[in-house]
Amino acid sequence: MSNYLTKRAPKPISLKEWTEILQIPKIQEAWGVGQETTPEQFASMCYGARFDFVSGSPGYCGDLYMIYGDAISGVPIALIRDSENRLEIVVDD
Repeated sequence: MSNYLTKRAPKPISLKEWTEILQIPKIQEAWGVGQETTPEQFASMCYGARFDFVSGSPGYCGDLYMIYGDAISGVPIALIRDSENRLEIVVDD
């Protein structure tokens, strides 16, 4: 059981991944940031975690990123990797 929980536990987002997330225009718009914002600055503005997601039925298996602002309202932004390994938003509010 502990191996199951370890695989499903949230993992930190690396600096390289924060950089990739920050390049998404809708993310920049949602946080009101631009190209001058560093990944470190952006990471300090929100909560974020990466999961090794495995679908319970045929579907998506891979990285799942959840990004949430500093207010407890709305829905977090969820990102997954497309067939070319690029991040794409799948859920946002």
